[in-house]
Order: sequence, then C-alpha cells, then structure tokens
Amino acid sequence: MERTRWLAETQDGPISRPQLLACGFSPAKISRLLKSEWLIKLFHGVYALAQTSLTERGRLVAPLLYAGPGSALSHETAAYHLKLIERQSPKVHVSCLGKRRSQPGLALHRPKSFESESWNGLPCTTLAQTLVDIAPGCPDWELRKALANAQFGRRLTAESMASVTGKGHPGSAKLNRAIQKHMPELAKTLSPLEDMLLFLCEKHGVPLPAPNKRIGKWRPDGVWPDAKLIVELDGGANHSSPTQRRVDAERDMYYRSLGYLVLRYTYWQVRRQGQAIAAELKATLASRSSLTSLRRGGR
Repeated sequence: MERTRWLAETQDGPISRPQLLACGFSPAKISRLLKSEWLIKLFHGVYALAQTSLTERGRLVAPLLYAGPGSALSHETAAYHLKLIERQSPKVHVSCLGKRRSQPGLALHRPKSFESESWNGLPCTTLAQTLVDIAPGCPDWELRKALANAQFGRRLTAESMASVTGKGHPGSAKLNRAIQKHMPELAKTLSPLEDMLLFLCEKHGVPLPAPNKRIGKWRPDGVWPDAKLIVELDGGANHSSPTQRRVDAERDMYYRSLGYLVLRYTYWQVRRQGQAIAAELKATLASRSSLTSLRRGGR
C-alpha cells in the first residue's frame, strides 16, 4: 500500500490500472477497492486514492494516463500550460496515437502524427504544433498574442514553425496570416486593455509603444521613449479607489519630473473612441518629436 500511495503522490493523485497491477494488486483486489471506495474511478483504468488529494496537475496527469503512452496535452490545454493563452478550456485536450474515446471533460485528438516535448514535467505538443492546433478556433487577436508569447525568449524557431505550417493542417493558413502580422510587443503586455491599445495603434497607423518598459520603479502601460510620451490605461475598478488615484497621481508626477507627457485613457475610450485617440497620439508624437529635434539641434 505504501508504494501505491507514493506512486500516486508522485503523479499528483492519479494512478493507472497497469501501475496497480505492477504494484502487486490483482484484478479482484482492484474491484474490491473500488467497491469500498478506497479507489475512486476517474477514467476507465485510471483511479485516485481516496486518501490522496488530486491536484490541478493531477487533473492533467489522469487524462494522459487514460490516453496511454505517447500521448500529450494539446490544443487549448497545451496552450494554457505553455502560457500561450490566458484562458483554460472547460475540457482537457489530449492528442494520442491509440484508440481511446473522448470522455466527459476530456477531448481526445488522434492525428496521424504530432510533435511533442516535455514542459514542466508533462508531455505537451510543441509550441509550433500547439499554435497550429488552436488556430482554427482562436480569434485572430488571441492567436497573434499566442504567437508573440511563443516567440518571446526565442522559444519558437522558424524551423519548428515550418515543420507544421506547410502540411495542409486546418490551422496552417490562419497561422501563416498571423505570422505575416506578427507583433512581438504583445508578449510584453499585461492585460487585454494593453493589447487593445497596440491593436488600435496598428489599425490607425500609430507607431507602436513599448509596453511596460521600466521607468524608475514604475512600468507604464505604453511608452514612446524618443518622444517622452507615456500612455496609462484606466481599466475601471482598478483605478477608482482613492488609494489607486493617489498612486496614479504619484506616478504621473514622477514621469513629469523626467520630462514625460502622460496621457490617460479609459477602457470605454479605447473601445469606443479609437479614431480620436489615434489622432491625438499622432499629433502629440509629431509635436513631441519636433520639440526633441529642436532641443538636440540647439546643443
């Protein structure tokens, strides 16, 4: 029993029927333990010990044990685990080579072939494979954000992308379009509102700001260093309290002391007044750039 508990704990909760048999359990004993609820069935042939808690990681291990050797987390589940997207799928997605069937809460994919690697100790489809797998069901903005996150830190290579985007996969064409409009700055944003600012600038031909570039102890939402222009975005609840307003005022004063101009926009403005914001940014950047040129010329 101790070996069984140890094995289940090392897998964050679940244990498979073949593993129980290897520990010396007979089929009859497994049946008795299920009836006594010492074992709890998760999937066919995959169980949890009643005395062992199932962690979030264990909820990913269990489907992999069910899917069998060679399986890997894939699609939205892999994308979330690989930190490409910020939303969790209601189902766990696994790609496998066997003939297991999908179960409630588990979507099994059986491609002819797929590429995988270990990520934080769990098998996942590769970054490139994951991107092409999620492409059909991803909004364009989310796919572009995922692409930027994959490329950040040089985790994604041109060779690995070429290995999956030229095979006629349903997501290849959409992913290739995202590659053509690749925006690496998206990997440095910290909120959907910051993403919206970048897309607004792209749409209206405004030079892209540097997201969250450190200035002193602060990281403004967007900054144009040469023009010494900063944009801060007020998302609503986060900027409505007296304490947060005091912090915002303190930050703005610090930026001004360094010669920066600070513009603030609300979520509603970014969503509804994009054209007006773009016009203001273009005019401000032009005037600030002219002023900077004059100052340099006078030195």
